[in-house]
Amino acid sequence: MSEPYQELANLDKLVHEPARLAITAALESCREADFLYLQRVTGLSPGNLSSHLTKLENGGIVQVRKELAGKRTETWIQLTTKGRAAVMEHWRRLERLRPRGGPGRPSRYSVD
Repeated sequence: MSEPYQELANLDKLVHEPARLAITAALESCREADFLYLQRVTGLSPGNLSSHLTKLENGGIVQVRKELAGKRTETWIQLTTKGRAAVMEHWRRLERLRPRGGPGRPSRYSVD
């Protein structure tokens, strides 16, 4: 496997999975977000979002906090320091890899 494609294969799969990348991208732009906001912006079902948040929390990427608001519980999520660094590094790696993906491609596959 050539170097750029090997690097793509070595991306952090915890962050790179599309639903989790959407979650972390949404969290990257704020200090914290509530569960309903993340559900709206990602389009994930409550169960699916909860499952992905559990994986991210177990990996140290997010911190989940529940608090009582009247008679109901609100769930707040934020990127951890480790998570914010992991997401920033993930985007940096993608940006570095992006222009290198095409060189060496046979001419019949050219999009020019």
